[in-house]
Amino acid sequence: MSLKRNIVANYASQLYVTVVGIVMVPLYIRYMGAEAYGLVGFFAMLQVWFGLLDVGLTPTMARESARFQGGASTALEYRRLTRALEGVFVVVALFAGLLLFATASLLATEWLKAAELPKKEITQSLQLIAFIIALRWMSGLYRGVITGAERLVWLSGFNSLVATGRFVLVLPVLMYVSATPLTFFAYQLGMAMLELIGLAWMAYRLLPPIAEGQRIQWQWAPLKPVLKFSMSIAFTSSVWVFVTQTDKLILSKLLPLADYGYFSVAVLVASGIMIVSSPISSAIMPRMTRLHAERKDAEVIAVYRRATQIVSVTAIPIAILLIFFSPKILWAWTGDSALVERAASVLRLYATGYAFLAVSAFPFYLQYARGDLRLHMIGNALFVVLLIPSVIWAANIYGMNGAGWAWLLSNAIYFAAWTPIVHHRFSPGLHKLWLLRDIVSMTILPLLVVGLCYLYFGARGDRLYIVLELIFVALILSVLSYVQLKLINRNIE
Repeated sequence: MSLKRNIVANYASQLYVTVVGIVMVPLYIRYMGAEAYGLVGFFAMLQVWFGLLDVGLTPTMARESARFQGGASTALEYRRLTRALEGVFVVVALFAGLLLFATASLLATEWLKAAELPKKEITQSLQLIAFIIALRWMSGLYRGVITGAERLVWLSGFNSLVATGRFVLVLPVLMYVSATPLTFFAYQLGMAMLELIGLAWMAYRLLPPIAEGQRIQWQWAPLKPVLKFSMSIAFTSSVWVFVTQTDKLILSKLLPLADYGYFSVAVLVASGIMIVSSPISSAIMPRMTRLHAERKDAEVIAVYRRATQIVSVTAIPIAILLIFFSPKILWAWTGDSALVERAASVLRLYATGYAFLAVSAFPFYLQYARGDLRLHMIGNALFVVLLIPSVIWAANIYGMNGAGWAWLLSNAIYFAAWTPIVHHRFSPGLHKLWLLRDIVSMTILPLLVVGLCYLYFGARGDRLYIVLELIFVALILSVLSYVQLKLINRNIE
């Protein structure tokens, strides 16, 4: 399967999912209200936190699927591992769903600060969320099978179809049936069921056949060889959740639900940077794992550097645009002055932090491919020690802006201090080339262009003018990205 085709498919899908998800937000707020959208943001945050129960099994499934494709395991070993993981996923999904269902009333009354939504409706919505989280989390296993098999073109198309159902087709329901959170989450529950069925169907098509009449029963033994790697991934995943979600968890308690909705909007827009960069990791991690299994280390580094360059010319320019034009983007997008006032500075801080995060994630991909995450675990343990106390302190005193500053500075320090250590350990001499040629040289021109546009256009506030201004800047950045992508390397296979 072509790596270039996988990357393009991933980008097209993620771009569509991101744009659709973001474009629809003002309509959700318009029909449901800011408080109800705060509940949607709380749902997104809970879904990530419950991912901690994954204990590294989803990426382990993807890695073992890729290793099977590279000939590192037999069909029977692969099928036995898949069945073992299925059993674990079912048990954990039931546990997670029942836990959230049981605590829904407590969260509605003691945690969330709602001024208008009835507590009963919030409780019932959280109970629906419990089932949605369980179903969508279970889908991760089958995504791992499909990703490891590098069937990312199919997966990208399926993700786009599901996103259309989740984000677009829900709007007529809100407009003509009911605009309550209960209706919204009942609809999302139905979509989660369809998503799980589709992914399971494709995953089973990709699994290697077994002898006719043979049954593979659940056993603990197939899990033992992958537990060490899985636990390393579990630690890494836990760190990722703490890094990206601690501020959101704290603020969900501190902020009124309506303000939390505005905060969620800012973070959603900023997270588009990672959503643009994540297709790269989905495409290169199985490819780098396979190349390492085939002992093609030079090709591993080549894929790694090309992928960094692609992120530098696609995701980083988006961050630059958000940093310079955050108030104008929010005003042109929503026309909501209250949202602009509360969310613009938060958007700028998170966009900067996500820019650092997008590139500092790359050393993990290198360690993942080689199956050695010890250094990654040490670095992230130190990072968490720095981040968590600072976020808690800053959020309690300065609210959402304080949390944004703590998160931004922690990510900047990690990028500057730890990535060179990882590169020196796994590929001596790589870091300077990676930093200067694959990141800095790729982002200088977009930075200059956006900076000049910012100075030229000034602070004119007419909404239509701002929309045209932003379209103009975005078109320039798109042309620059296209030209740079053509110059990187046209022969990514």
